[in-house]
Amino acid sequence: MEAKAIQKYARLTPRKARRVVDLIKGKRAGDALIALRFMPYRGARHVEKILKSAMSNAEQKNANIDSEALLVSGAVDAGSTMKRVEQRAMGRANVIRKRTCHITLVLTEK
Repeated sequence: MEAKAIQKYARLTPRKARRVVDLIKGKRAGDALIALRFMPYRGARHVEKILKSAMSNAEQKNANIDSEALLVSGAVDAGSTMKRVEQRAMGRANVIRKRTCHITLVLTEK
């Protein structure tokens, strides 16, 4: 059985999101939730919400399953980039790139 949850266009750079997802990949969902709760990274809050959603999706598919015992696998893909202009000295301009990402978490049985 497999349960999935996706967040698209998260206002978080893909590099920072990958750092968090790589730490919980391969762990049980219950252990991953505890680990995410105490991580100092901002991306951990995003991933925690997605993991809770995936766990509830698993329970929705099969009521007899223990969603905390499922294994976590995930992926982070780059989303679109918002471009903003910042004024600089002597009439010049800088482009500020605000990156987004798509975070996918999949819970599977052993």
